[in-house]
Amino acid sequence: MGRFWSLLFLTVPIVGVGIFVWAMADLPGMKGHWLPENINPQGEIIDSLFMFILYLTGAIFVATSLVLFWFLWKYDASRCAEPVKYMHGSHTLEVVWSILPAATLLFIAIYQMNAWADAKMRRPTLPDGSLRPPLAEVTGRQFEWRIRYAGKDGILGNEDDVSIANDLHVPANEEVVLKIKSQDVLHSFFLPNLRLKQDVVPGMKQHVWFKANRTGVFDIVCAELCGWGHYKMRGRLTVESRDDFNRWLDLQSREQNRAEFTPTTGEAE
Repeated sequence: MGRFWSLLFLTVPIVGVGIFVWAMADLPGMKGHWLPENINPQGEIIDSLFMFILYLTGAIFVATSLVLFWFLWKYDASRCAEPVKYMHGSHTLEVVWSILPAATLLFIAIYQMNAWADAKMRRPTLPDGSLRPPLAEVTGRQFEWRIRYAGKDGILGNEDDVSIANDLHVPANEEVVLKIKSQDVLHSFFLPNLRLKQDVVPGMKQHVWFKANRTGVFDIVCAELCGWGHYKMRGRLTVESRDDFNRWLDLQSREQNRAEFTPTTGEAE
């Protein structure tokens, strides 16, 4: 039975690689199980980094699995009568397999530095060089995304702000900056189609930015286990033209103002 387990072990890399190829090729049975459509120019860089690391780690995984299979097959106790030999190891080999992973990680760190800076450090600016203000403030709380837009004065935090839950609208083909924060526990603001994900840490005020180059409706997801209702902490991202966005925001503002007054007296509730 020893070599049976060797062959069974060999099926792990074979099945694993096969499933990855199946999903990447978008074949029947695995359609839509690979990366979602990318609608962010910066996302192309993220995808290329993802694929590079996938191929690198995949090759190491396959090579390691084949070596382990060979040892299991060759030194199967039921067929190998040769007595056990003890050895003290190789100092040179230990140095080599310590240096190679370290060099690989260092290469990946340097390779992705520019992508990290674009996504996390180089916030978009206005023509005068000042930082682009947030289009909206997104607050994560158990278990929804509260979204607040500036009112007609264009300044967040005033009485004319427009608030809505789980429905984020942004204009297409424009640099968009969002202010994100948490009201309670750790969340993770994830826009899969924009390749954007940022942990939302209680007590911290953070910003994320992107440029969506395609209109449509996409998902907002919480990618951090945040409690029993984590599974339902899902929102909707609508990317639309600037004119459609302005009309939507104006409609939300008018509906919110109307709801703040009673229909009988016209006085604020």
